Amino acid sequence: MSKIEEVKAKVEAGKSKLVPGLVQEALAEGNKPDEILQAMVDSMGIVGEKFSSGEIFVPEMLIAAKAMSKGVEVLKPLMAGEGSTSLGTCVIGTVAGDLHDIGKNLVAMMIESAGFEMIDLGVDVPADTFVQAVKDNANVKIVACSGLLTTTMPALKEAVATIKTAYPEMKVIVGGAPVTPEYATEVGADGYAADAGSAAVKAKELVTA
Repeated sequence: MSKIEEVKAKVEAGKSKLVPGLVQEALAEGNKPDEILQAMVDSMGIVGEKFSSGEIFVPEMLIAAKAMSKGVEVLKPLMAGEGSTSLGTCVIGTVAGDLHDIGKNLVAMMIESAGFEMIDLGVDVPADTFVQAVKDNANVKIVACSGLLTTTMPALKEAVATIKTAYPEMKVIVGGAPVTPEYATEVGADGYAADAGSAAVKAKELVTA
C-alpha cells in the first residue's frame, strides 16, 4: 500500500491523529502536494457517497472531514507557494433565519480543500451581508448559500437575488435539505449541490468554466 493510499484510507476512517504524519511521509516519498490533496478529496468523495446512501451518518462524516483538514494543514504552506492552486475566494453562509451549521461547515471544508480561500459568514446571514462580504474581500469568485429549513427558502431566494443584483456576474451555488435543482434554477442560482462533495466539484466547475 503506497503512502498516498494510506492517507486515503486513514482520512476515510477519520484518523485525524495519523493523517498529518502520513501526509509528511507521502511527501517524503516524492508525491506532489496537489496529488495528496486530490487523494484526500477522493476519499472524502467516497465518504460523501456513503453518507448519501445512508451507510454512514453525520458524525462519521465530520470525523473524516476533520482528519482531512489536519492533512490539509500540512499541505497548505506548500501549496500557497505554488500560487496557481487558489481558485479564488468563496463566501459561504447559512441564510437569514436558519441556524444550521454542520452541513455548511462540511461544505466549507470541502470547497476549501478544492483550492478556494474561504470566508465563512456563519449562520443566520442577511442577504446584504453576503454582498458586503463580496465587497470586502479580494477575488471573490463564488458565493455559497445554504438553507436547511423549508421556512428559510424565501430567505435563500432573497440572498441569491440580492447578490445577483449587486454582482450580476457572480457565481452563486445553493444547497440544503429542502433545496432541489429546480428550485436552484428558479431562484437564479448558477448551481445546486446535494452534498459537500458535489458542492466542491460544482464550485470548481463554475469558476474554471
